Parts: sequence; C-alpha cells; structure tokens
Amino acid sequence: MISDSTINAIRRFVTDRDWDQFHTPANLAKSINIEAAELLECFQWSDELRDGNLEHVHEEIADVLIYCIMLSDKYGFDLDEIILDKLGKNARRYPIETSRGSSKKAD
Repeated sequence: MISDSTINAIRRFVTDRDWDQFHTPANLAKSINIEAAELLECFQWSDELRDGNLEHVHEEIADVLIYCIMLSDKYGFDLDEIILDKLGKNARRYPIETSRGSSKKAD
C-alpha cells in the first residue's frame, strides 16, 4: 500500500504551497476525474498504448493516485481499510464460482 512517508510527502507538498484552501472534496473529486480522463487519452482510438509513451501513463496514474490519496486524507479514511473493505464487498458480489473468466456485471 501507500507508505506513511509518501502520504506525508503529499501533505508537505500541498502545505508548502498553501494549496489546501483549494482542495475541497468536490475539487479533489473533479481532479480525479480529469486526471483519469487524461490517463484514458493515452489509449484513445486503440486498446494499445498510443505513441508508446509509457512515461505519460506513469505520470497520469500518479496524478490520479495523488488526488485519491488527498481526498481520502481529507475525510480521514485509512487507505488499507477502504480498499480491503471494497475488495470484501466485491468478493461477495462476484463469487469466484460464478465470476471466474467472465466480465459480466453483477445484477
């Protein structure tokens, strides 16, 4: 998972620039969506990486993760807890015996 030192580095980056005032939950959620769209753009018109620019994918994933961490931090969420909780819910919704090898969405 994400280490405390990485989370603290993000906090320090924001604090040093006095940007927390702009990081409302709504603005962070919008930023996650914007950065996710930029990641998707790397694959626009093809299932293959456009222009072979793996560095661009690397940077966009980082942007998405940073904003997700910042939003989670804003609400005091524990990243391990929310991820494991969601995995547990998904495991119940998509049991192995009915979901293995299928991309069908659960009802």
